Amino acid sequence: MTFRRVSRQLAAGLVLLSAVYAFQRPFREYPGREYSDFPLPPDWQEKTEWVFARLMYPPAYGVHGRGFRGGYGRYGNVPWTQGYSSWTTDYPRSDRHFSAVLRRLTRVHARSAEQPVNLDEGDQYDWPWLYAVEVGHWELTDSQAKAMREFLDRGGFFMCDDFHGTEEWEVFERSMKKVFPDRKIVDLANSDDIFHVIYDLDDRYQVPGEQFVRSHRTYEYDGYVATWRGVYDDTGRLVVAICHNMDLGDSWEHADNPAYPAQFSALGIRIGVNYVVYAMTH
Repeated sequence: MTFRRVSRQLAAGLVLLSAVYAFQRPFREYPGREYSDFPLPPDWQEKTEWVFARLMYPPAYGVHGRGFRGGYGRYGNVPWTQGYSSWTTDYPRSDRHFSAVLRRLTRVHARSAEQPVNLDEGDQYDWPWLYAVEVGHWELTDSQAKAMREFLDRGGFFMCDDFHGTEEWEVFERSMKKVFPDRKIVDLANSDDIFHVIYDLDDRYQVPGEQFVRSHRTYEYDGYVATWRGVYDDTGRLVVAICHNMDLGDSWEHADNPAYPAQFSALGIRIGVNYVVYAMTH
């Protein structure tokens, strides 16, 4: 795909998105598992064409033989809708770092601050690109799965990341089958547009989390091999991009951490940029 064609498609997508942001919910912020006072950028109130929308979700119980990963239990009687839960992993540092990079590397007019999105509130349609972290610890309700399906059928795009190994895949797949009982999760071919829309990403490798600084392992649990998977709609458009056995969120979060290898952030950022531009042009 030529740069000129990408530019035309991106421009058309931005025109459509510009009509949406006037109706979006106000910015909101929650305490995270790692950060509770990360500074807001000075231009966080700017009206833009793209926003890093982060999915809020209820956590699953008993993954790896433990209780909830955040939310009830670890932080006392705090519901997942108030933060501190697994959906807040890397939040908001990862989101804001990635948004800043997207501004620098593309012409996408990105907001500097993220937007948490709760499917129970029905505002997911205001944010056509949706991201979730640690989906090996999520447990969507039936109503949330139905809302996610409708969001994707209307043209939304969902990217998920930072879950590892067999057990977490099974937890993830349990909720995803609620969303798409009629569609298969498939491996993405290197030739797929999503790997070439901006950067050519044929030579991908496993991107580990910050734990690599201490362990020097690129994998977690039995997630030895990184897999890029997804779900397509009837037209052949990729609507769910699944990053299993890798931690792109950490690669964004720690892009300014000198102890975290730059090669991992470099690839993690390029993958994220491609996924955003694909979602806006396909």
